[in-house]
Amino acid sequence: MRALLTLLLLAVSAAPGWAAGPLTYALKPVAIAPDTWVFEGTREHFTRSNGGNILNPGFIVTDDGVIVIQTGPSRRFGEEMRAAIATVTDKPIRKVFISNLHPDYWLGNRAFADVPIAALPGTIEGIKAEGQGMTENMYRLVGDWMRGTEPLVPTETVYGSTVVFGAHRLRLIPLEGHTAADLAILDETTGVLFAGGVVFSDRTPTTPHADIGQWLAALDALDALDVTVLVPNHGRIRTDKVAIAQTRDWLTWLDRTLRERAEAGADMAELLDAPIPERFAGMGVLREEYRRSVSHLWPRIEKAVLPRVN
Repeated sequence: MRALLTLLLLAVSAAPGWAAGPLTYALKPVAIAPDTWVFEGTREHFTRSNGGNILNPGFIVTDDGVIVIQTGPSRRFGEEMRAAIATVTDKPIRKVFISNLHPDYWLGNRAFADVPIAALPGTIEGIKAEGQGMTENMYRLVGDWMRGTEPLVPTETVYGSTVVFGAHRLRLIPLEGHTAADLAILDETTGVLFAGGVVFSDRTPTTPHADIGQWLAALDALDALDVTVLVPNHGRIRTDKVAIAQTRDWLTWLDRTLRERAEAGADMAELLDAPIPERFAGMGVLREEYRRSVSHLWPRIEKAVLPRVN
């Protein structure tokens, strides 16, 4: 919990001022495959300007109803999401899937309280343990956008399996690394992969709950899938697997750099302004997320390295 609080408080210090205006996310569904739409978020931090709209939630319209994947950062977002879905189809919402415990994935749950909301066991336990604190910090970060938002824990536990809704076969893929429980969903009918929290596209990965070794193994598992469209949790939607390679490259460089500097006897303060390779220059919120990752990962790496260097 302390690591997540650090992430959120650092974001507050970096947030730009909030311009007055109507509180609306102006959500527009973007069709990415047959029966499949996504709401594209920004590649920023949580701010009072974006209302926390930094994720790529989506939905699939099946003959058996609508499947929603993530509900967004606030009750307002979830309500606007439902209204936007209604402009595409009059079919009822059948089920919601939540990929991990981070607040932008599930704080819109109250808008879907009338349908089953499903998540991995680790995600449910994480939300039970940290959900109230996350909600309070989101109020501090984005202010009035959060009005009426209260934690709602997912109501249904899912595991690795294949479930069928109408003509769509959804493979539920339990992973770990970005958090202790990361759910990816592959629509085997269309080849669309909702990668959950594991893949970032042109946006620097966040690490408050990360285990880099497990995360790299999760990327390998996704890389082996037959995918036509990849929906990352943050960043540009792609028709290739470049975002998987980009995320792997960043995590590998970050982990190696921190370990090498720890073995050389560096301290954390020295690393905060260390140079970042030019190949990562196009990634969103690069320096800010790098610094957060140093604060998240350094204590564990330093502890592991110190016995060897002594």
